[in-house]
Amino acid sequence: MTTTDTPRLISDVRGVRYGEVIAAFLRDGRIEAEVFGTQFLNDCPQDLWDGLDAEAIAEAMGAVAVKLNGPRYWVLDGMGTKVNAMEPVLREFNGILMRRLAVIDLGDETSPGPYTEVHVDRGAVFFFDAGKPVYELVGPDGKAYVMQALCIGVDPTITEASLADLGGRLDMPEGWTYRTRILDEELVVDTTATVATVLQDEFENSYTLPD
Repeated sequence: MTTTDTPRLISDVRGVRYGEVIAAFLRDGRIEAEVFGTQFLNDCPQDLWDGLDAEAIAEAMGAVAVKLNGPRYWVLDGMGTKVNAMEPVLREFNGILMRRLAVIDLGDETSPGPYTEVHVDRGAVFFFDAGKPVYELVGPDGKAYVMQALCIGVDPTITEASLADLGGRLDMPEGWTYRTRILDEELVVDTTATVATVLQDEFENSYTLPD
């Protein structure tokens, strides 16, 4: 169990839908991505999402590339946020209102592959409740990354109910395993004072590394 001084501000997050636009920019010889998301603004309507054009968005923003990330559903239970974690920039994409949530240092890769760590300055706390299931990727070094959100953008049939069997569908690198478990106690991932470490599987489900 990890503790935090940041209070839980939002509960009942599990199953809430959202979508993100990730815009990559070349800055000081490195690729830096800004994440815009619908979280707690709207539920990322599918008809509007289907009308998004990544190339047109990149041109309008002056980005080297844009990734349409989602739609997604949270598989965590609560959130807290550092005050003024990010400057509150709002932007509309094809009628979908989004807010800038985080900045990602991508190094020299605009689109890191699956099972590759990236670092996200998001200033947030994620709470996973005792008695709830978690879904984890475990690397060959024993580090366990807990799933924070499932994605239906690659496979629209993925649901939380199907995650128990996801391991059999993953083409994991040698030494990696997938597991599900029920938490005996609350799990807290606090990145208000640190940069978060995250990665995705090939279905673009997202995982975060606890402390």
